[in-house]
Amino acid sequence: MHLPLRRAPFPANMAVEVDPAPVAAPRLIALNDTLAGTLGLSPDWLRSPEGVALLSGQARIEGVPAMAQAYAGHQFGQFVPQLGDGRAHLLGTLSDNQGQLRDIQLKGSGPTPFSRRGDGLAALGPVLREYLVSEAMAALGVPTTRALAAVLTGETVWRERPQPGAILTRIAASHLRVGTFQYFAAREDHDSLRFLCDLAIDRHAPAAREAENPVRALYETVVAAQARLIAQWMSLGFVHGVMNTDNMTLSGETIDYGPCAFLDVYRHDKVFSSIDRNGRYAYGNQPKLAGWNLARLAETLLPFIDPDDDRALAWAQEALGRFHTLYHEAWLGFMRPKFGLTTQEPEDASLIGALLDIMEGEKVDWTLSFRRLSRSEPLLDGPSSETLDRWMTDWQARRARDTASADSQMALMRRSNPAVIARNHRIAEVIDAAERGDFSVFEALLERIRQPFDDDADYETPPQPDEVVQATFCGT
Repeated sequence: MHLPLRRAPFPANMAVEVDPAPVAAPRLIALNDTLAGTLGLSPDWLRSPEGVALLSGQARIEGVPAMAQAYAGHQFGQFVPQLGDGRAHLLGTLSDNQGQLRDIQLKGSGPTPFSRRGDGLAALGPVLREYLVSEAMAALGVPTTRALAAVLTGETVWRERPQPGAILTRIAASHLRVGTFQYFAAREDHDSLRFLCDLAIDRHAPAAREAENPVRALYETVVAAQARLIAQWMSLGFVHGVMNTDNMTLSGETIDYGPCAFLDVYRHDKVFSSIDRNGRYAYGNQPKLAGWNLARLAETLLPFIDPDDDRALAWAQEALGRFHTLYHEAWLGFMRPKFGLTTQEPEDASLIGALLDIMEGEKVDWTLSFRRLSRSEPLLDGPSSETLDRWMTDWQARRARDTASADSQMALMRRSNPAVIARNHRIAEVIDAAERGDFSVFEALLERIRQPFDDDADYETPPQPDEVVQATFCGT
């Protein structure tokens, strides 16, 4: 099969040409047939020995070198001037069936010059986690990188214990990160920054090209996309876990599913990442940290915003200030449908916030509580509380003022409140089974999360106390 892969458009100072590592016995364990079709790729060919060789980094397309991209980043608030793809290889780009360019990248495919003494490999567990969670997010309508394939390498990866090695094939609108811009800003390389701005505009904000100042328009596009993305995360109880600037894209896609998780019991300060000891990236901090990351991006763009430093800074502060307004509007836009509301009233935020306070106080499950609301079921397993009863009265009064019929409101809620998510304990079951060679548990969960709004008593049940996953790991 002829693959229409093109060389990634990076000069030598932005990406290093480096081949993926050889592997012992590559074996395909998952292939996203639907996604392959949107990319114009034949699933049958991808399952062939030639296709598996490509997906495991063992085959190359002539004239299209694999690359490791350079970037910097703030990691837990501390700036690191050089990070880069330490275990990933960008195979190239291709156009999907809508004419949009997409990156194809291997993750866990061996060391690169950016590995910083790491082995550049990935264990099976983190690969399956990213596959499942990214596909769950896609099914929920969240902008996200996608998993095209997962391959066992036949190698052993050493972490806390020996684990099977694996490679994920990731599809992204691009891998341009806030940290990509920081890398060249730290080196005061304005020519490279200009190149990146032009590339980001072409890939993610083509309308900005017609603006009086395209870089300003690009930044406004990124701010709006991130405001909407984080609002959607929050509405679904999703915790990214490591919102470093090198994990934030210009495209507005969710990227780098490391120690990520969906909330079980709702706590605004819930942390999953095993290394986030101070709660920097707790669930409730995510909007604030997104704004902080966008401020770091603005710093890299100041020379192109205005030649006058003071004017550039004032404009950037004003544009960044709109993030919080855009976020709040987007959050309400995602939360109102969860309550069956199709119109807007000034007190809606207070009504929504009051239920969240009750949910946190009662220690109830985030996803199941909203699903119960959409089925007119009691929120609490035990007796209701006076506070909840008062809230229910207020909510019913608010619904009565809405212009949509009661049936339409309930249908909207069922479309907005998933029954099935990629729950942490389910993913743990998948990984345990897969490490024993049983991928049927993975396949069953993958099938269910792709239909998140269909009721399923087996998969929507929260974990039992002994099944709760308290911490997640990045896998590097």
